[in-house]
Amino acid sequence: MLKIGDRMPDFEVVDQNGNKVEAKDLIGRKTIVYFYPKDNTSGCTAEACNIRDNYGALVAAGYNVVGVSKDSAASHRKFMDKYELPFTLLSDTSTEMLQAFGAWGEKKMYGKTVMGTLRRTFIFDEQGILERIIEKVDTKNHVEQILV
Repeated sequence: MLKIGDRMPDFEVVDQNGNKVEAKDLIGRKTIVYFYPKDNTSGCTAEACNIRDNYGALVAAGYNVVGVSKDSAASHRKFMDKYELPFTLLSDTSTEMLQAFGAWGEKKMYGKTVMGTLRRTFIFDEQGILERIIEKVDTKNHVEQILV
């Protein structure tokens, strides 16, 4: 798990259009990297739409926003189009990025312990240094948590 003051881990994944994205591509702007379990599920849709609805405030505060799940690039493209999401979604089908950030682990689902995506948000400064982690995400009011 990343700690405050850590550098953004190296990664190489693809965005919703199949374009390669690496950690170095996110350096130079304050960046919010939020991890979510699955496109088109109720909590993940609420979170994405809350960010969409408040995207102007995030941009005004100087943030770049990137969502990450293990869904495919094609799934991300459909999710973005359906909800008119104005930010990048990254596809981490191998879970390497999820694991590097500490957003992959054991969780309870229907009374069973399974491995999966942990809903977490990481906020980095312009140099790629971790400033904050939000582990208890309020999907309907996430931007309020970010802009505290």
